[in-house]
Order: sequence, then structure tokens, then C-alpha cells
Amino acid sequence: MAQSNGRQNLFNRVWDEHTVRILPSGQTQLFIGQHLIHEVTSPQAFQMLRDRGLKVLYPARTLATVDHIIPTLSQARPFADGLAEEMMSAIEKNCRDFGITLLNLSDARQGIVHVVGPELGITQPGITLACGDSHTSTHGAFGCIAFGIGTSQVADVLASQTMALGRPKVRRVGVNGRLPKGVYAKDVILHIIRKLGVQGGVGFAYEFAGEVFDRMSMEERMTVCNMSIEGGARCGYINPDQTTVAYLRGRPSAPTGAAFERAAQWWLGLASGADAQFDDRVEIDGTAIEPTVTWGINPGQSVGVSERIPVAASFSPDEQAAIREALSFMDFKENQPIKGTKIDVAFVGSCTNSRLSDLREAAKVAKGRKVSAHVRALVVPGSQQIREQAEKEGLNEIFTAAGFEWRGAGCSMCLAMNPDKLVGREICASSSNRNFKGRQGSPTGRTLLMSPAMVAAAAINGAVADVREMM
Repeated sequence: MAQSNGRQNLFNRVWDEHTVRILPSGQTQLFIGQHLIHEVTSPQAFQMLRDRGLKVLYPARTLATVDHIIPTLSQARPFADGLAEEMMSAIEKNCRDFGITLLNLSDARQGIVHVVGPELGITQPGITLACGDSHTSTHGAFGCIAFGIGTSQVADVLASQTMALGRPKVRRVGVNGRLPKGVYAKDVILHIIRKLGVQGGVGFAYEFAGEVFDRMSMEERMTVCNMSIEGGARCGYINPDQTTVAYLRGRPSAPTGAAFERAAQWWLGLASGADAQFDDRVEIDGTAIEPTVTWGINPGQSVGVSERIPVAASFSPDEQAAIREALSFMDFKENQPIKGTKIDVAFVGSCTNSRLSDLREAAKVAKGRKVSAHVRALVVPGSQQIREQAEKEGLNEIFTAAGFEWRGAGCSMCLAMNPDKLVGREICASSSNRNFKGRQGSPTGRTLLMSPAMVAAAAINGAVADVREMM
């Protein structure tokens, strides 16, 4: 076990603790403490194991769930989509054959992979975690280092519980001050990506620190870390504190009794100290952040809801072509207000914003109001447990009374590998994480990213609205 250096940041401390060896390539062979898999990126990995006659080395360190292709309206088997049924059958067989626990549709713990890991207490500070999914950075909210990986790396982790990685540098992103009313975690991370750029984090892990993150709940921290990857960072994390400990206490996979208290002390000791060293530091004023909406075709192309869509000439010459491409695809004009942009679809859900607190905030806006007649609005809980709790609180009744569709747990319209898709040139107000061309199922569909409360406000108004005016 590597010796801890008092000036190490959490990332390098955890990395060193999990280093098996330095490879001739200069990469690190890193032990992976927890592996999560789902039905889309795992079939090829299991086939690689079969082709080489290999077993899963530590089946208990891998947990499988189903989320991407799951219909959220009717979940009767076989699925109407033949490819979805094929993927579902494949993960069921693979988990049986290799002895891996699967949270199937019949399991009350099923849900989006980056939702169920934390809510079951599998995600814990100080571990390394990997999943064949871009938004694995979500788990960094707990003070672990979590990587999204490709299919060949999924096979490596299944077979050896290790994988080869180059060590990134670490940037501390400090956000201080008090967030204004109506500004949420989603606005904070969109603002950060806007300021640093979608390539700004390439080669870095991001440590999110400062008063704004200290005050956030674990669910809000997950939203921030979830979108680290959209800013180009290899991963993002927040140091564990008493908020982290309180969230994990009593979770099914967390330690219990005296073991939990010992673990909690160790978790708290992992945090980067005041003298910790970083490769770069950035400071952002949290008081200057307002409800934020994307206008373009990547998450860095955003403005505050009171602002106007930018003028291409205001960007550097090497950026202007991309700005004009985004304006053309979105059919927006330079200097056009983002507020008032008509929408066709509203989506509350995804691994970014489908947790109970997200649904509560959206329900506050929806309560006693009606979805605009021309808008199709969906609310998709991130897990069966969240759906059950939301129904106990009556959130589903608030949504359905307002005209939202209340769906089953799954990824839904975030990436549209299921029946939930945009049609043609529809514009969607979405609480998900990507606004790339074609992301929501239509090659010409358009996505505006925003917080769940802002999505609800847009659904009610039939257009992008400032949620602060509805509070």
C-alpha cells in the first residue's frame, strides 16, 4: 500500500492506493474496487471472455442493472423492439453464466446504473469505480475516483479487476458564494463547462471544492460530477464530508455498526487538505450564476436565461465555424433571447437529474399548473425505489394532474435507445446531459439542457421560461 503524502490531493492518494504497477507504456495498472455494468456495453466484453476461455475474476465486485434500452411505458416481455429484447436476454444469460448479480426489471432495486450504485451504498469514498458508460463520473460525488470505460476495458476489469490508465493531472475548481434563488446544481455545472469549455478538462481530473459544493446535498453533488465528462475531464469528484457520511449511513451495502464508524473516519481523512497540491486552480463566483440553458449542440454552448444567444464574431476565429454550425442546426439567430424559445417536448429524467430531489423541485413548479397544450411532457424516475418514494409523497399525482406523463424507471429520452424519442425537428427542454445532434433519437431533433425546475417551467409556459418568476 502506498504511503499517503499530506500534500496529496484525494485523487492522487486514491490512485496510489490502487496502483498495482507502472506498465512499460507509462500507464498505471489500476485495481478497480467496484465495477458496474449494463446491457449496452457489456455483451461484447463477455464474448471476449468466452473467446479466450476466461472467467470473471471477482464476480462479487461487479453489479449489473438494465437501463438504456428499457421501455418506460410498457415493460412487458418480450419487448416490442427486437434489438432491445436481444440485449436484455444477453445480459440475463451473461450474468447467470458468470455469477454476477443482476438488477432485472423484476428486482425492486433496478434503475439507471449511476442512480442505483449510490442509493444502494455500493459507491463509497476512497474506492476506484468503473463502468462502460460515459457518465460514470457521477460517483465521484462520494470522494471516489470513477471512470467511464470502453468495451475492451470492461472485459479487462471482468477478467482481472484491473485496467491500464494514464494518470491525469488534477484541477481544483472552486465555486464560492451563495447561489441565488432558482439556481441549482445543474446550472452550476453548465456554467463551469461554459467558462472552461468542453475541451477544457482534457487531461485533467476535476476536484470540485468551495462553499457552493459544501452546501450541496449528495444528490446535487452527483449532478455536478455527472457532467464532468461533458467538460472534457477524465473524472470529477468532491471530497467526502459529514454530508457524505450521513447519506451512506444505513445503505444496504454500506458497513454497519462499529465498522461504519471506522469507515467514516477513514473516508473523512481522504479529503484534500488545505495544503494539497494541484496542477491547476480555477475560481468561479457562485453568486453570478443564474438559471442556465444550452442553445447549441454541445453542453458548453449555453447562456443564462436572461441572456441572448451569442454573436459568432464575439468568439475567437477558430471557434466561429462551430458557433455558426450550432446556430444553423438549431435554427437560432445571433442575439436572439433564449427566454421565450418555443418547445415541443419536456423531459425530466436521466442519470443527471432523475433523483427524488430533482422530482420534488420540478413538482413544486408543476403543482397547480397545466402543461401547455402543444407540449408532450415526461417525468422518468431514475430507479424503481425513487419511483416508489415519489408516489408515496404524491409527486406522481402532482405531475399527472398538470399533464405530465409518469413513467417507469430507465434512461428514457436521454439517449433514445428505447421508444422515447424526439420526432423530426422537435425542440426538447431536457434535464439530461447531452445536446449533441441526434442525441434524443431524431437526427434533426434539438435539445435544450436545463435544470428539472426549468424543464417544468418550460413545459408549463410552452417555451423557455425563467423559473424564478414562478417561485
